Amino acid sequence: FMNNGLVTHKNQVQNAWKQIDVQIKRRHDLIPNLVNTVKGAMEFERETLEKVIEARSKAVGAATIQEKAGAENMLTQALGKLFALVENYPDLKSNQNILQLQEELTSTENKIGFARQFYNDLVAQFNIKQEVFPSNIIASSFGFQKGEYFQIEEAAREVPKVDLSMKK
Repeated sequence: FMNNGLVTHKNQVQNAWKQIDVQIKRRHDLIPNLVNTVKGAMEFERETLEKVIEARSKAVGAATIQEKAGAENMLTQALGKLFALVENYPDLKSNQNILQLQEELTSTENKIGFARQFYNDLVAQFNIKQEVFPSNIIASSFGFQKGEYFQIEEAAREVPKVDLSMKK
């Protein structure tokens, strides 16, 4: 019974990760549309756009949970700066395509947040199951590995700082 419980928990953790992965892919698919929509109007903000594109590329290529977490945090920061800059372009602020893309990205971010919370809860349950007696004996006998949390770095929690003084 204990082995079955551990296997069930392991599969629940894997399924929860797949749910995060689906939302992350959706996020990655939306970003090129956003960049292409704002590119012409934000010509002199090329560095910001390049950082978004670079961060997206790293996020798409990340393999492990820790790599994905770090890359997604960088992407969140880059998008935050881009959205802060968009606020200073009246044409962009009222552009329906941009507003829709921002809404879709915000909705996707919320879904990722909820999925991450659910995933981390399942990881905690799975890890506890591996540490408590007597299931810890079964876990070590059958080589179960602890689940990795999908965490936000402290830097990603901060509001991006944007200098709009146009000084070079």
